[in-house]
Amino acid sequence: MYSPTTRLMTVLELLESRKQMSGPEIARRLEVDERTVRRYITMLQDMGIPVDATRGVHGAYRLRRSHRLPPLMFTDEEAVALTLGLLAIREFRFPVDAAAVEGALAKTERVLPEQPLQQARSLQEAITFYASAPSATPQNDFLPTLSSAVHQRRRIHLHYRAWGGDESERDFDPYGIVFNDGFWHTAGYCHLRHDLRTFRVDRIIAIEPREELFERPADFDVLDHVLRSVVFAPGTAQVEVFLETTMHQAQQVIPATLGTLEPAEGGVILRRGALQLEWVAHMLLRVDFPVHVRQPAELRDLLRQMARKALQIAEEEH
Repeated sequence: MYSPTTRLMTVLELLESRKQMSGPEIARRLEVDERTVRRYITMLQDMGIPVDATRGVHGAYRLRRSHRLPPLMFTDEEAVALTLGLLAIREFRFPVDAAAVEGALAKTERVLPEQPLQQARSLQEAITFYASAPSATPQNDFLPTLSSAVHQRRRIHLHYRAWGGDESERDFDPYGIVFNDGFWHTAGYCHLRHDLRTFRVDRIIAIEPREELFERPADFDVLDHVLRSVVFAPGTAQVEVFLETTMHQAQQVIPATLGTLEPAEGGVILRRGALQLEWVAHMLLRVDFPVHVRQPAELRDLLRQMARKALQIAEEEH
C-alpha cells in the first residue's frame, strides 16, 4: 500500500517546485482523486503550512513564497541524470510509488538554477517513451525486501505460486535480481529443491527475512542463469533448430535472451522454450543463412502455413 504520509509530502514538494498547480493536475500525478487532494491540502494548512487555494474554473493551489524547505544539493549533471532516470521509472511502470517519483522530480527542480531547471523541464516535455510496460508488476515492497536480502546475504522464506497455480513455501538464498523481457526474476539457491532456481517476482505471495546468512558463489552469473532458466521454463514448447553458420555469426543474429547456442559439426544448434511459436518462425525467416527445424513438428507446420500464405499474397494481382 502507498503511504499517505509520502503522498502528503509529495504534494508539498510539488507546490514548492511550481508557482501553482490545479487539483486535477496534482490528482493525476499522484494517482488519487481530487477529494483526496483537497484532504491533503487541508492537512498541510492544519500543520501551519501556508497553502492558498483559488476557487473557480481556473482554481489552483499555491504555496506562499515565504515558505521554503531546506534544499537538496545536486550538481547540474546529477539533476539531469536524476530527471531522465525518474522519467524512465515512471513511464516503464516500475514497481515504485508514483508519488515518490513525482516528489523526487519536484525536489530536483526546486534546487536547480534557471538554466538546468529549464533543461530538466524540457526533458519532461520533449521525451516520449515508446516501449512496452512490464508484463507483470510485483508487489510494491517485494523488490526492496529482495534487494536488501541480496545485499546483506540474508536468507528469506518464500510463499510462491508456480505457473500452473500450485503454491509452495521454501527457504531461499537470493543471489540477485534480473529484469528481463517485461518480468522481474530472482535467482539463487532453493533449500526445498537443494539446487539453483529462478523465481518470477510477481508470482511471490509473501516474503519473510530469516536470521540465517549465506555465501554467494563467487563465479555465479545471475543474468546468465536467469536467461537460461527463462529459455527452458516449464509449460513451453521446446525448440531445437540447426543453423548452418559459424558461432560468431549466430551470436550476432541471435542474442542470449532468445535461446542457447551450442557448437555442432557443420553449424550451431539453437535451443529454447517458447509459449508461442509464431515469433520463433518470424525470427528464423529473418536470418540470412540456412536453418533446419529439428523440433517441434508444430514449428515446421507453422512455417509451411506461412510460406503458403506468402506465395498466395505474392501471386495475387489487382
